[in-house]
Amino acid sequence: MSSFPIRSLCTGAFALAIAGAASAAPADEVKPKAIVVAPDKGGDAGLAKFCANAAPAVQEARIAWQMKRLGELDGQIKQRIAELDKSEAAAREWVDKRDALLKAASDDVVAIYTKMQPEAAATQMNAMADSLAAAILSKLKPKTASAILNEMEAARAGKLAAIIAGAAAEDKKS
Repeated sequence: MSSFPIRSLCTGAFALAIAGAASAAPADEVKPKAIVVAPDKGGDAGLAKFCANAAPAVQEARIAWQMKRLGELDGQIKQRIAELDKSEAAAREWVDKRDALLKAASDDVVAIYTKMQPEAAATQMNAMADSLAAAILSKLKPKTASAILNEMEAARAGKLAAIIAGAAAEDKKS
């Protein structure tokens, strides 16, 4: 039986022990690197004894490195969860705003604006809050809403269209 497998195993164990002993390595080091050491010309008994003595230190070094890495990953996961919670809160806030916007324009009010002349409806909507005007326009048929928007100032019509488009874009995301 050759002594090569035992020597290779011991050499690897020795390298891990040395790498584990240097646990104060920089944070950017990903994993301890193996160091190849030429086998001793002595007997296999000395190598086997060294391997047996070094095995616990090697195992402790590996566990310490794994615990450090798990701690880093845990921190990254917690940070990502916090970011996702913020995104979820923002999405819920937008949905609540959109729901409030749609509730603001009751069906009765929408029916009234449907039957009005576009010029008169545009004049009244110019005096309304943006959110209420956008809610009413979003519930109107496209032909009626476009006729009213056509009678408004371009800046006001563009602002209301942007509000309506923002609500439509959020609907597609959710």
